[in-house]
Amino acid sequence: MRAVTISGPGPSGKLSVSSLNPPIAGQRDVVITVAAAGVNRADLLQRAGYYPPPAGAPDWPGLEISGTVRRVGPGVSRWRAGDRVTALLEGGGYAEEVVVRESQVLPVPDGVDLVDAAALPEAACTVWNNVVDVGRLQPGEWVLVHGGSGGIGTIAIQIARALGAHVATTAGGPERTARCAALGADLVIDHREQDFVDEVRRATDGRGADVVLDLLGGGALGDNVRALARGGRLVVIGMQQGRRGELDLSDLLARRGTVTGTLLRSRPADEKARIVADTEQHVWPLVADGRVRPVVHARIPFAEAQSAHELLESGEAFGKVLLVP
Repeated sequence: MRAVTISGPGPSGKLSVSSLNPPIAGQRDVVITVAAAGVNRADLLQRAGYYPPPAGAPDWPGLEISGTVRRVGPGVSRWRAGDRVTALLEGGGYAEEVVVRESQVLPVPDGVDLVDAAALPEAACTVWNNVVDVGRLQPGEWVLVHGGSGGIGTIAIQIARALGAHVATTAGGPERTARCAALGADLVIDHREQDFVDEVRRATDGRGADVVLDLLGGGALGDNVRALARGGRLVVIGMQQGRRGELDLSDLLARRGTVTGTLLRSRPADEKARIVADTEQHVWPLVADGRVRPVVHARIPFAEAQSAHELLESGEAFGKVLLVP
């Protein structure tokens, strides 16, 4: 099979198409013929040598795919050859075929194109786990989503809105802020022109956000805490502004706030299975009835995978970038 592999790992790492042996299904595994693979910032970090795959995962990148079941292991009962599915992976999605535990496979939601479905698994699982499970978002509360124009942000806006929350988000420039508003955000903050702490406090009559979903990391730590309401929950899932930040603990204590950091890729198999099951139970109905839809910026061939990474790095994409074999 063809796969997009990393040649020369490190900051100057490049992607190229290689020929590899096809995967073999274990007892509880599913082999899927890939229709598309989602491109995530974790893939960029892996290519640059900063985010190695977990033990046992393929060396090539790709954390989510959509496609058609090709074959299943002898212990698999739910899936059959020909089923249209999506899957959450530890790696290896940039390939014509993948093998994945049956517990990390989901059906393509009703009404969703098979290719576009690749934009859902990573973002939907990340948002449900971090905003609802960890962040405990409730109807009527305010959530601040950083990076509303990204692959995770576009899904987070829609899920939070569907759950009855008020949504504030950040984006850069009038076109992107308008598109975030069209997805359902109540407040869209142009981070190039506006201070998100001031804007959130103004919109909430001084209370602040009950939940903050943060992809920025260290550079935004202090401001994120200042944006919290009393009893607010800051959930950090990325480090786009660095690994280290400075925090005035008096701000956190005064708000009786919590700061939690999470990763999805390295979770144990049983935790991933629970997150995938919860996502199918709670998010997939929202997708099927049209309240949540994948937002796809571009479909790019495997042979141009390096360009796909450069597009994501540029910050120009709105929603997901997908690779297609």
